[in-house]
Amino acid sequence: MFIGIDVGGTTVKFGLVTETGKIIHQGKIPTIHEKEDFLNSLVQIVGRLQQNQPIRGVGICAPGIIQKNGLMLTAGAIKPLYGVNLKLEMQQRLQLPVTVENDANAAAIAEKWLGQAVSYENYLCMVLGTGIGGGIVINNQIYRGAHGMAGEFGWMLLDQLPKVGNIETASLNQRGAIVGGLCHQYQLASSPEKNEYPVDAIEIFEREKNGDPVAIRVVERFFQELAMGIINLISCFDPEAILIGGAVSDNPRFMERLNHVVQQLVAKHESLNFLKETRRISILPAKLKNDAGLIGAVYQVTQDIRRSSQRKESVL
Repeated sequence: MFIGIDVGGTTVKFGLVTETGKIIHQGKIPTIHEKEDFLNSLVQIVGRLQQNQPIRGVGICAPGIIQKNGLMLTAGAIKPLYGVNLKLEMQQRLQLPVTVENDANAAAIAEKWLGQAVSYENYLCMVLGTGIGGGIVINNQIYRGAHGMAGEFGWMLLDQLPKVGNIETASLNQRGAIVGGLCHQYQLASSPEKNEYPVDAIEIFEREKNGDPVAIRVVERFFQELAMGIINLISCFDPEAILIGGAVSDNPRFMERLNHVVQQLVAKHESLNFLKETRRISILPAKLKNDAGLIGAVYQVTQDIRRSSQRKESVL
């Protein structure tokens, strides 16, 4: 049996997972934003789950730029983990095999193992939430880049760069994400003096449906700019499919509309339109939803244990 741990900015989800990826028990705790207390909370999770069955390894996924050796260059909103080698810290405390993976990469891995990407060799996962994270799979392998930061799709710049200040105001994170993009842009358009978002995405879509002119304008621009980001990814990576993750992907109407806007842009893009009949790319909702992180993290630790066992056998 294995333990999967999915670290988020507000919640740590965990589960007991079999070698075949079946989750047999799940739970969650609040995320502690202090290094030692955070690490101790993970140790306690493992200790409780070890009471009833032996654990072979622990797979962890978390936000941020994570090196292959488990060093967290960044950790999203969890500032105390910046610069921490989470893999070594947890292995020393648990005396178990531990792997640490970026959360979007873990989701992409899970979709290949048990989800929507089983039949694909080259695909992208695009996770829409507070920002936009991504996982890149090329020839059945996660692509991490030279420094482990490949897949930060939300950092892409669109247009209308500000002449001064932070140019990330023109990034996909602040235009095409759900919270940082849609909700943020609605706030700027309706009540710019407020420091927090007055309504969530569901309410914004409902207001659009009911004819609110601000919501209509903001939502239309949101889909346009998210589709622009997808067009850029298609042009750069030529994937077989782009899988959309995040809670919003559960909504069939959202996915239909996103596909429609992407196809509208492709029709206006001379080069892509010329190739559209021979270069069909599916834009699909991810299948495993909120369980993808746990499943992908566990897959990584099962593979790490297998490789370690093979190395020992070759020595013998």
